[in-house]
Amino acid sequence: MSYPLKVIVVVAHPDEAELYTGGTTARLARAGAAVKYLSLTNGDAGHHQISRKPLRRRRANEAYAAARHLGVLDYEILNIHDGELMPDAALRKALIASVRRWQADIVITFHDDCPGHTDNRMAGRAVREAAGFFANANVVPGLPALAGPPICLKITDHWAIEAHRHDVVVGVDPFIDQKLRACDEHASQFYEFALYERGMRNDTIAESSWEERRAFILKNWAEFMYASPDMLTTLTALNSEAEAPRFAESFQLADYGRETTASDVYALLCTGRSVKE
Repeated sequence: MSYPLKVIVVVAHPDEAELYTGGTTARLARAGAAVKYLSLTNGDAGHHQISRKPLRRRRANEAYAAARHLGVLDYEILNIHDGELMPDAALRKALIASVRRWQADIVITFHDDCPGHTDNRMAGRAVREAAGFFANANVVPGLPALAGPPICLKITDHWAIEAHRHDVVVGVDPFIDQKLRACDEHASQFYEFALYERGMRNDTIAESSWEERRAFILKNWAEFMYASPDMLTTLTALNSEAEAPRFAESFQLADYGRETTASDVYALLCTGRSVKE
């Protein structure tokens, strides 16, 4: 089956693509685009009670369940230990191979030049360093090179909020429940490990009603759900006729990959039409 637009979201751990891009990817999937999530580690350090091997299996199962809510067609998880991600030649080749197998038009990833989780920064760095080779047939020659460089975008996480630039903002109000349902599937993170890390005592949230769990995620991850004033300013500049959304996601144009404009990327993310047209 052919798709008008193919997008890959490259993150460090299962659950991050859903939290930071879930509404936009659900919107793209609804428009007929093909979306893939790629986690460069298996997330096997992300718990305070479960050991690596069973946690790796659990997080993979959570990821695959989350993908179904968003219309994500493929969820690839590399078998690299959480906390040990290094942007070396082996990772670069694996990343190039994954992007080529998907024949991606757009690659979305983390910032690589901010403080914060080393895996997240290394994921962004790996994409930056691989980007120049996606269309080079002499690198990873067993897979067909891209016809040209893909558009590359950056997403913000907890540690990059201050550095992030709201170049492109996508309203996701019609897709917020799909995003929240996808996050909800990652119970090991949102209802267990996150509570432990934040010193919160709420051991029964996972067994509560959907309305309570929904409100819990919206409250505790509000900065990645709601449209901020700065985001609304960008959205108005991109589309003066757009209604101000309650929920939105933000993207920064990377300084690598295909040269493009914020207005062109906005059109792509909102309509899912091909960059080849």
